[in-house]
Amino acid sequence: MLSSDPFVPRWLITVLLLIGSNTFMTFAWYYHVKQKAWPLLVAIGASWMIALPEYILQVPANRLGHVDHGGPFSLPQLKILQEAITLGVFTVFTILVAHEKPRINDLIAMGLVLAAVAVSFYGRR
Repeated sequence: MLSSDPFVPRWLITVLLLIGSNTFMTFAWYYHVKQKAWPLLVAIGASWMIALPEYILQVPANRLGHVDHGGPFSLPQLKILQEAITLGVFTVFTILVAHEKPRINDLIAMGLVLAAVAVSFYGRR
């Protein structure tokens, strides 16, 4: 399917699928927090339904991206990349959906995670 496209590199497919996956997961994990009228069981049910598309995107992202399946990334690199993408998606969600502003300390901490991505990818193809 996507992996056979000679014009789109696997790393880009992996990143795009992880962005989509993390968007669903961020909604599944945090959207219910701002829904004060939702009972806990409704929040749990809605979150589970939102999480299913997350897995539909996350599983192929990790398979296509991993070296065992022809991708460019090791498992630690996939995990660190996923965490960095999560922080980016979460920041956008926090500002646009939850209407909260990250503190400077939050942004510094996120920057340190991005530095970890650079460290993980340094010296590896």
